[in-house]
Amino acid sequence: MKFEPKALLFDLNGTMIDDMDYHNKAWHTILNDDLNANISYQDVKLQMYGKNDELLQRVFGKGYFTQQQMDDISIKKEKIYQRDYQKDLRLIDGLAQLIDKAKFLGLPMAIGSAAIPFNIDFVLDGLNIRNYISAIVSANDVAESKPHPETFLKCATILNVKPTDCLVFEDAPKGVEAAFNAGMNCIVLSTAHPAEDFINYPNVLKVVKDYNDPYFDTLI
Repeated sequence: MKFEPKALLFDLNGTMIDDMDYHNKAWHTILNDDLNANISYQDVKLQMYGKNDELLQRVFGKGYFTQQQMDDISIKKEKIYQRDYQKDLRLIDGLAQLIDKAKFLGLPMAIGSAAIPFNIDFVLDGLNIRNYISAIVSANDVAESKPHPETFLKCATILNVKPTDCLVFEDAPKGVEAAFNAGMNCIVLSTAHPAEDFINYPNVLKVVKDYNDPYFDTLI
């Protein structure tokens, strides 16, 4: 039986915009130049999941920074990211057409992301797509980060759609796992991880390079 989604839930970074390298570079700069972590670019990439506070705690240990220090570091990192990415800010190919079609069909859309509102606003307002999004669940809105399902379950609740009727768009294994834990099917954008990283997730309907994939012609 063909799955017919009643809501579309988007992770933001690497899923709506292809910006993960810019986040990695910004974190690499902050962690090494400012915080003397002496951590490689590849190791930074491995740590880039969940909230900014959680990344800092994984690298330095819990209690190393005060909450105010982590907040200040987070904002400084995001300002570096936004400065460097601004010139390349754009939706992943084909997404503009997909969200236009979804809006025309009355399919509600949400963002469920570990990004802070400062970055979500940067994208929504920078690309003028806020009117497409009916719900936003950010890092500030959840107690448990992905792979916990809280982010996506909150999106479903706000949209008043059953979790099993939601379709999640993700780019990372922990995000796909969060969708699975929420009882949701998922489409993966291969912006950050190869398709083989997702072979063990039964909720993945398709791994695509971008939204021009023919799979979307019959999805909605």
